[in-house]
Amino acid sequence: MYHDFFGLKEPAFSIAVNPRYLFMSDQHREALAHLLYGIQNGGFVMLTGEVGTGKTTIIRCLLEQLPPNTDMAIILNPMGSAPELLSTICDELGVGYIADELTVKNLTDALNQFLLDNHRKGRKTVLLIDEAQLLKVPVLEQIRLLTNLETTTEKLLQIMLVGQPELKKLLARPALRQLSQRITARFHLEALSLPETKAYIAHRLKIAGLPDHQRPFSDAMIKKIHQFSGGVPRLINVISERLLLGAYAQNHHHIDKQIFAAAVKEVAGTTTQEEEKLANTRTSWHALFVVTLIGIMAAVWLLVPDEAPLAVAPAVTQVANNTSSMQSSVADIKTLSEQQVLSGSLTELRNQPPKIVVPEVIALSTRDWVAAQLSLFGYVGITAADGKNPCLVVKASNYVCEKSHINSWDELKDINRPGLITLATADKKWVYALLIGLSENHALLLDNGEQKVVPWRELASLWNGDFLYVWSRPQAFEGDLNMGDKSDLVTWVAEQFATLDQQSAPLTRQFFTERLQKRVELFQSTQNILPNGVINAQTLRRLNEVLGVDKLLVKLDEQKLLAPLDTQGL
Repeated sequence: MYHDFFGLKEPAFSIAVNPRYLFMSDQHREALAHLLYGIQNGGFVMLTGEVGTGKTTIIRCLLEQLPPNTDMAIILNPMGSAPELLSTICDELGVGYIADELTVKNLTDALNQFLLDNHRKGRKTVLLIDEAQLLKVPVLEQIRLLTNLETTTEKLLQIMLVGQPELKKLLARPALRQLSQRITARFHLEALSLPETKAYIAHRLKIAGLPDHQRPFSDAMIKKIHQFSGGVPRLINVISERLLLGAYAQNHHHIDKQIFAAAVKEVAGTTTQEEEKLANTRTSWHALFVVTLIGIMAAVWLLVPDEAPLAVAPAVTQVANNTSSMQSSVADIKTLSEQQVLSGSLTELRNQPPKIVVPEVIALSTRDWVAAQLSLFGYVGITAADGKNPCLVVKASNYVCEKSHINSWDELKDINRPGLITLATADKKWVYALLIGLSENHALLLDNGEQKVVPWRELASLWNGDFLYVWSRPQAFEGDLNMGDKSDLVTWVAEQFATLDQQSAPLTRQFFTERLQKRVELFQSTQNILPNGVINAQTLRRLNEVLGVDKLLVKLDEQKLLAPLDTQGL
């Protein structure tokens, strides 16, 4: 198809892992060095990174550099129980065991005997577990016990844990502190920087055979690709492949804004700035329709008696199904901007008590991703410098958008920031609800300027786990800091502790000293964080909370929520 059009010999941006296209940035080389060091010194090695940042690439490089006297067991699906995982490890290493006696003791004994025999033969044994964030705590503890077998000079089993950022949170639990302390090397793989993105694209095009006279991507277009992908290699591949195909379809050898806009819409289902102009004629009608639908839904709610709250959802559904009958009424309603509909007034918010509802939760959400972000910004008191891409440019010092995949409500409580949760509609489309508070069994949503309390169970089946929040992240924070590191962030943290402790001077400047590490450990202990003395994102967020920097989740009183409705003034 387009390959001959650009003079390429093969697809340059396939998402399949191809060793010929291996691109090692400085951080990839550093990550590889950490893993090799960890294997040589025994114990645990941990590699984390977001989806698509190149963890598989690092693993492939590592496998190619292992000594020939190394036996490796690779576990790709670690979701089973401890006996299931141990039996899989034995299968990978060729360890014999009795299939009818799959007990932890029998499997561990068989594995320990294999490790001793391998050591006598002068061979090393390595266990690599991918997607390790899926491991359960009891299984992780069992894996830790495997490293107890050792000689006077070395461990008989080296273990590599590879996973998404949730793995770091998992190992930060107090129950796993013994395992965490045994990690001899850890590295978090970040997304590519803009210069690295440019080098990555050029590298793949060169390997694919791009002629010297061809240059489909300008520097400005590479910057757009970087902004869209966030520097994640897999996303760079996806959007770049679509851009080349779009240029081929229009017989263009250079990617322009129109091609980029079409590719983004096709890949992500979002609207770019260029497309926004074409949508202006539809905006007013859409806003009026939203106002009308919400108004009629509110009327339905008022008509339903308190004794039958569960009857509301069918009524709302019936209203939504009869939207065609409302079109004649829309023309009589004053034009309102969709932003006003979605965000509401903060003054009105303070004066309105939260209402407990059992609604069709989708009605409390919006499909407009940009409007949802602006609502979040408005609630936390931040101004977006770019109304079309709010999270790309934030008009407030140090504030950034952070997107996480949450596995439990406890993780939400730990983040403790208002944010957007992504829900799935019945027709499998994403909508976004603004979460501003939590209790033990309820969530507080902000809908059209009104607080509404919803039971967790109403959200659980619809939520895909994605959570976008905003927090004040220091500009110097680029990754975890340990004792001995040098950074401007060290100075900033020391100054914050000096403020908390009412000291005239910070403990240190630039250099992460042992005195600062002990102060960090003390702070972590008081905040129910693993006291490892590492300056990480969790510690910085909690420090912001103590300093009163970020807006936090509202803490709902569960007892008041469970009281009869007539005692709540509703």
